[in-house]
Amino acid sequence: MRICSLPRARTNIIFLYLLLFISFLANTQISSSLKNSSELIRSNNLGQALSENIPRPEYPRPQLYRESWFNLNGYWDFAFDFSDSGEEAGKAQGYGFDRKIIVPFAPESSLSGIGFLDFMPAVWYKRTFTLPESWAKKRILLHFEACDYDTTVWINGEKVGRHEGGYTPFSFDVTPYLKPGENMIIVRARDDVRSRRQPTGKQSHRLESYSCLYRRTTGIWQTVWLEAVPDTFIQQLRFYPQKERGQAALFVYFNHSPEKGQLFVRFHFQGKEVFKVSLPAEKITYVPIKVEKVKLWGIKEPNLYEAEIIYLQGKEEIDRVKSYFGFRSIESRGNLIYLNGKPIFLRFVLDQGFYPDGIYTAPSDEALRRDIELAQAFGFNGARLHQKVFERRFLYWADRLGYLVWGEFPDWGLDLSLGENFLTFQREWREAIERDFNHPALIGWCPFNERWDEIYPGFIEEIYYLTKELDPTRLVIDASGGYHLVQPDVYDAHNYDQNIETFAQAFAGLLENPPKVFVNGDPKRHQPYQGQPYFVSEYGGIWWNPGQQDEKGWGYGARPKSANEFLERYRRLTEVLINNPKIAGFCYTQLYDIEQEVNGLCNFNRQPKFSPSLIRSINEQVAAIERLN
Repeated sequence: MRICSLPRARTNIIFLYLLLFISFLANTQISSSLKNSSELIRSNNLGQALSENIPRPEYPRPQLYRESWFNLNGYWDFAFDFSDSGEEAGKAQGYGFDRKIIVPFAPESSLSGIGFLDFMPAVWYKRTFTLPESWAKKRILLHFEACDYDTTVWINGEKVGRHEGGYTPFSFDVTPYLKPGENMIIVRARDDVRSRRQPTGKQSHRLESYSCLYRRTTGIWQTVWLEAVPDTFIQQLRFYPQKERGQAALFVYFNHSPEKGQLFVRFHFQGKEVFKVSLPAEKITYVPIKVEKVKLWGIKEPNLYEAEIIYLQGKEEIDRVKSYFGFRSIESRGNLIYLNGKPIFLRFVLDQGFYPDGIYTAPSDEALRRDIELAQAFGFNGARLHQKVFERRFLYWADRLGYLVWGEFPDWGLDLSLGENFLTFQREWREAIERDFNHPALIGWCPFNERWDEIYPGFIEEIYYLTKELDPTRLVIDASGGYHLVQPDVYDAHNYDQNIETFAQAFAGLLENPPKVFVNGDPKRHQPYQGQPYFVSEYGGIWWNPGQQDEKGWGYGARPKSANEFLERYRRLTEVLINNPKIAGFCYTQLYDIEQEVNGLCNFNRQPKFSPSLIRSINEQVAAIERLN
């Protein structure tokens, strides 16, 4: 789209037709009734405001649900700021906005109504809202699920706060800045993927996408929402299930020390109450839980316990939240990974969380669910969530569908040779771990990917130990397919060799005594293998796009000449890993194509290239490590 000045009437007409056309092509439910979203929000009927007329209307924080909220997605005023001088030009006071955008879609995406693909040093957003009358005596929190990268917020012309980090949620208490009637939100997002000082994941550092780097995401790319809370409210929950004894520890965190009051906690399983307790409320309240005949959470067995936590003062209810958790354990012993005390073989697929119309943002909640169901149809029991902190709703569906995930951080783009970047990394990584701690589907963490370059001494090691300290309940890989500078819980490697014989030979050393392992990069820089589970966390990537008419696409190795040749190569590569009794799992690259990278089992629109049953019959073969244990 050209960035030039047109008469305002012509601009509005062109923009309206463009939005209608994009909506039709994307098959979304974004309609012209979005224009009425502000009026809906002004009403007290919040259920109406959260209707399908607002894009991504679902509740964005499913593990801490509170009824008093409303969604700010929809039309916002928008402005580019290529010289990053918008604050001096008065944008913080609401001046100089010349176009519209559909939040929560990034301006690079077609679903945003903008579709601008060049670099954007800064962008600005504006919208107004009026609070429901029922919120008059409440504190008001403004939430951003994610905004890339350096975000500053103003309310009614006054600066509220700032957050750095493009992948994790943040919020501000905006109560002191609000006034009766209409209020104005202004947001500035700065983004510099070429700075070497911010994590960017798979966002391209060139003008165009290339190789395994794709279109960028600037600014707001997840839901923005408001929440009404009491002065003293439940801020965070932490579940520590102990499946062996049917017990769990729940820690309830308040925003500050509550006045004398009681905390009432109850759990339900499949609609039946299984536990309840009342105890004095403290700033951090420990709640011991005992459940009879525990049902474990597992692969395709998503047994979840629903929780309700109520804070009372006398008979008056002050705050109420809902959540859920699952009883499950994950550990490594010897060369095996155990889920709920039983050995498992990881049948994983690489999922990078990109969408043709939304880029980083799924067009709908249903699209998040469909990606998991698609992977399960191919016979995968989990995924590496690669170089991106996925939306909370994706992990919610993984919990609900019994699908294992390995959480990662988008560390690419951050120069690890610069010691000062350690502070940036640890702050943002800490936020990701804290956000997702309660998800039973999440079985492991991996902060780095394919790091073979110059690394500041201690960078990777200290982040690994920090991860173990923040979350001792999960497995941790230090640098997937990179240098193992510590002894990780799981030892992994990447191998895209397409030759079956040499691919098998690379892992044959695992059967020797002592074992010899395939590693990436200089073997001398790795900590020696100590017999922990060995995970081939990237392989395959077979180039297959028979309809391709140009040379922009790529994959690994020579393209098969037929679908049968592809399936035979997939089978033989996968069986090398399944039949090696010292390999604990695999992760195939990848579930779907992304832009020019055409090595997916589906195309970018999630249409399978092969019958999922054919791939499933290969993936679900009993692995040697399962037969022997």
